[in-house]
Amino acid sequence: MKRYLTNAQMRRADRETMKEVPSLELMERAGKAVAEEAKKHGSSFLFVCGGGNNGGDGYVAARYLFEEGFRVAVYPVGAPSSDECKTNASRYLGDVAIVLSDGYDVVVDCLFGTGLSRAVDGENRKAIEWMNETPSYVLSVDAPSGLNGTSGQIMGACVRADSLLAIAYEKVGFVLGDGLDVCKNITVADIGIRATEGNFSLEESDLNGYFPKRKHNVHKGTFARATLVAGSKRYSGAACLALSALLKMGAGYTELCTAQDLLPYLIGRYPEAILSAREDFVPSKAVGIGSGCEVSEQLYEMIQTALESECTLVIDADGINALALYGRDILKRKKAKVILTPHVGEFSRLSGKTKEDILADPVLAAKEFAEEYGVVVLLKNAVSVITDGEQVFLNTTGSPALAKGGSGDVLCGIVTGLATRLSPLESAFVGAYLLGKAGERSAEKNGVYSSQASDVAAELPSLLRLYAEQAQDE
Repeated sequence: MKRYLTNAQMRRADRETMKEVPSLELMERAGKAVAEEAKKHGSSFLFVCGGGNNGGDGYVAARYLFEEGFRVAVYPVGAPSSDECKTNASRYLGDVAIVLSDGYDVVVDCLFGTGLSRAVDGENRKAIEWMNETPSYVLSVDAPSGLNGTSGQIMGACVRADSLLAIAYEKVGFVLGDGLDVCKNITVADIGIRATEGNFSLEESDLNGYFPKRKHNVHKGTFARATLVAGSKRYSGAACLALSALLKMGAGYTELCTAQDLLPYLIGRYPEAILSAREDFVPSKAVGIGSGCEVSEQLYEMIQTALESECTLVIDADGINALALYGRDILKRKKAKVILTPHVGEFSRLSGKTKEDILADPVLAAKEFAEEYGVVVLLKNAVSVITDGEQVFLNTTGSPALAKGGSGDVLCGIVTGLATRLSPLESAFVGAYLLGKAGERSAEKNGVYSSQASDVAAELPSLLRLYAEQAQDE
């Protein structure tokens, strides 16, 4: 698994490391790594340095390159403010630029790194805008200046570098929000900082253990029953998409419980599924509820029924909206294990937070809610946040092809199927990974414009076969 740190987690890792390694030594290591990376892209260098420790890294790197005989200049944006930056600014004996000017192979962005906590303005903004216009190769250090390392939001203006050298770890903001578009060609410099916390993303090799080879001496009762409460006459497609995904996930029995007036249209369309009306709903081992249901008191009562059972309950879409409308506190009085799969708008309605507050720190927003209500939250976005209130996973698979109606329904079916045999947290982060990989495959075949949610669901069998073939016996 890959580890990402928030700004606060990075600061804590720094503090713990500095109990053993002096801060100036860490800055020396970082600066040397910056110098080595910069040399890969040219032989003359302009360092744009702020007054904090990111600027200090730049002064160290500039000193190394100057002592090696390269043409080097530093453009200071403000006077050094941290003790480490002051020390290393005094050690640098090369040229100091008075104005920003082209003529260098490489411009090194050491303005803010992850230390930014407010909107960029004044000379800092002018420096960022100049770096975005220079024809030189631009290398950002630790984070593109102007990007919030926790939320991925641009703080007024942001360097759009050609490459990025992250110090010690990649930051959460690299894969959230605007970070997805401004952080590219990332290299990580190991300077001896070791974090004991973090946010994790699955890598391809991690998937094999979740899909063990199946024994021959089995029957349909071996693999549990999954029930999907989905669809209405207006949103019949949601039921079809969620069910098509669920049928591919390996449950022994699969049931669709849907609106009475939709049932006649579904008879024979999915011969492998059991069909029933909402009035006949009985929870099974795993229940997915809400996709395309439309908000109603009946739906809310069905959620209450499921919460009183021993199932794993996946609440999606209108199920979440029903909780927001009729009362979320029933989540605190439950026997069921619960997975919530909201997008940002749904999570805003459910949590009472504004979208802006959620996006300012989606990891914290999801963690706080998951901890308070004892649930797993899968907060959907271009990169989804999955948490049980303690552990946090970031799903970095996916494609713009998934930015269409129906993708969430497919995810609900996937997660519900996984919940027949995995823990709620595993079901959520493995499900998000699978949806993303299926979306990537669909985009390769159909393009991001024409790929549909049904195309995404169609990619699941080949993915599951691949992971099962690589896995150990059950």
